[in-house]
Amino acid sequence: MSIAEVSRFDLPGFSGTLIHPSHADYDDARRVYNGMIDRRPAVIARCSSADDVVLALGLARREGLPVSVFGGGHSVTGSAVCEDGVCIDLRGMKAMRIDPAARTCRAEAGLNWGEFDAATGAHGLVLTGGRNPTTGIAGLSLGSGSGWLERKYGYVCDNLISAEVVTADGRKVIASESENPDLFWGLRGGGGNFGIVTAFHFQLHRLGPIVLGGALMYPAPMAGAVMRNMRDFIRTAPDEVGTGMVFTVAPDAPFVPEPARGKPVVLVQLVYAGDMEEGARVLAPFRAFGPPVADLVQPMPYTEFQKMGGNFPGSQNYWTADFLDELPDEAIDAYAALALTPLSPQSALIMVPGGGAPSRVDEEATAFGMRTAPWNVHYICGWTDPADNDANIARVKQIASVLKPWSTGRVYLNYIGNEGQERVDAAFGATKLARLRALKAKWDPDNVFRHNHNIRPAVVDG
Repeated sequence: MSIAEVSRFDLPGFSGTLIHPSHADYDDARRVYNGMIDRRPAVIARCSSADDVVLALGLARREGLPVSVFGGGHSVTGSAVCEDGVCIDLRGMKAMRIDPAARTCRAEAGLNWGEFDAATGAHGLVLTGGRNPTTGIAGLSLGSGSGWLERKYGYVCDNLISAEVVTADGRKVIASESENPDLFWGLRGGGGNFGIVTAFHFQLHRLGPIVLGGALMYPAPMAGAVMRNMRDFIRTAPDEVGTGMVFTVAPDAPFVPEPARGKPVVLVQLVYAGDMEEGARVLAPFRAFGPPVADLVQPMPYTEFQKMGGNFPGSQNYWTADFLDELPDEAIDAYAALALTPLSPQSALIMVPGGGAPSRVDEEATAFGMRTAPWNVHYICGWTDPADNDANIARVKQIASVLKPWSTGRVYLNYIGNEGQERVDAAFGATKLARLRALKAKWDPDNVFRHNHNIRPAVVDG
């Protein structure tokens, strides 16, 4: 069957929506966060159930077509959409069931973090979630799931109880500590390599809905001093402190002092995952440093705190990242200079401290590793004009080179674009990668799920 024929194909029993290139919603449905990505699937199968996922996957396999899985579409790789293949779109699957007494939930894979946080927040419950509300829960969770609450509650994957999965051969299975435990291990950090998760079962935590959170704003020339203050403070800070430092451009907004609007600034985002009065005492000396030109830390809904990051869908985007072994004064001096010359108003250089709950989970407990790295740096760089792509990508690579001498050589894969197979392999380390490749050979020997940061199946003798 040709691509043109597939475009006219009707899938018997499919209860969702098949969006072909002639469909009025096709261009909107294939659009992802990164404006650099312009792929045209043969068909977008917007599923409403796991059975729909089975049918769409079966179509792709029968016709030998590429497969992609659309959760939130926020990944900078644009892996949610594939060229001339079947895009299995989970955005029609947003059901959520919460048990407030048990503090657990079942969340379908088409939800984003804004939707998830609003639902759990209504019960005074939270889970570590993406730092942007439009991020899909599926991609973040499968990549391990870093977020502002991780030091207190662990990564998203550390709170995964079980997952409902459609496998490469079209079976519906459960992955948990007691059922298919090898698959459960691989899903927690191995990305979408082993199957399509249609629903997640999570442990939740009591917090909010009001938290102490916000941001401190400093002029860019203070970057080095502010970084030293954060480094020294976080060494002894309790797990309840969630924070990160952002080099960016101050928006033209009422909460920004007029002289700072449109200027390079350092933002220190803060949230306290605990009693607000205790948080005020703990954070007081940190907030007094400088002092900042604006202190926006105050009691606020957690859902509002989650919206404080920049969000520029459709911009040209290039991202990269590194875990760091240490942050000595020499590294701070080199990095702080970058605060003075932001690439664009749509760019942010983000430094997040490690430690806390994730660092106390055994390194071999999940596919995700590098739990003890004290720092994780993420270069989110966006701009509007495609004509600037080559020059800006080169500049981002130069920016990221500044801290390479202190890099562990590993990376949080949710934070990077397409940087080659060696970068993906190095993210796991040799021992864990070998285990993941063997797992891939068991659950997806034909590498059906390859439109991602791919783990190649191990070659099985015989």
